Amino acid sequence: MIIIGEKINGSIPAVAEAIANRDAEFIKNRAKAQAEAGATFIDCCASVPEAEEVETLKWMIDCIQEVTDLPIAVDSPSADVIKEAYKFCKKEGIINSVSGEGDKVDTIFPLIADSKWGVICLLSDDTGIPKTAADRLKVFDYIMSKAKEYNISPDRLYIDPLVEMLCTSEDGMAMNVEVMSTIRKQYPDIHLVAAVSNISFNLPVRKLVNLGYTVLAMNAGLDSAILDPLNRDMMGVIYATEALLGLDDYCMEYIGAYREGIFGPQK
Repeated sequence: MIIIGEKINGSIPAVAEAIANRDAEFIKNRAKAQAEAGATFIDCCASVPEAEEVETLKWMIDCIQEVTDLPIAVDSPSADVIKEAYKFCKKEGIINSVSGEGDKVDTIFPLIADSKWGVICLLSDDTGIPKTAADRLKVFDYIMSKAKEYNISPDRLYIDPLVEMLCTSEDGMAMNVEVMSTIRKQYPDIHLVAAVSNISFNLPVRKLVNLGYTVLAMNAGLDSAILDPLNRDMMGVIYATEALLGLDDYCMEYIGAYREGIFGPQK
């Protein structure tokens, strides 16, 4: 599983305070902790007014790169901000994100066409989040046509089927499973990613819903997730599910992660 650490995001009150105070040690400590916990990428989102975003992201990215060489997921709703901020990264990471909305794809895809950058692609468009699997797959087809146009291979794409709140869903996660399963059958090398915690908003004991979603989504083809790598229960479930799905020969990854203290009893 590709783990995109979610803990450096200005929408989190403690992170917002650190950004406002330019508390570099706070950002560095969060980056280091996520790296040590098994993250593959470190997500970096400022969540400040767009006029301040590029400068803020530069400061945050510099802080992260002082303490870890993990690649960064440069996270902003603005394609224009990403267009500038991704340049501050010392190595290629992930753009978070594009969608079928406006000209985001045509802004970002040309920038990364001749690189190894990955990109998260949301299955939404100018109408918002499609209500049916068929309509989300239409957005997917559009994104894939653009990827082909710019010669971006499927293995650089991280498709986000969009996880919505379970408590307002009419079909649980059936639509999510249909979208992921369909995409996985068509493109075995593509990545499927989800912001796991979105599923449990407004529910009690959210961690149980998050864990259940992760297992079911991995069974449908999910191979990447935006989550908290310091959540030892979640990390344990991910390693266990990979073993159960036959993705971990002789459970060696599971055993290794346990020995390294990524999950299990606190050492």
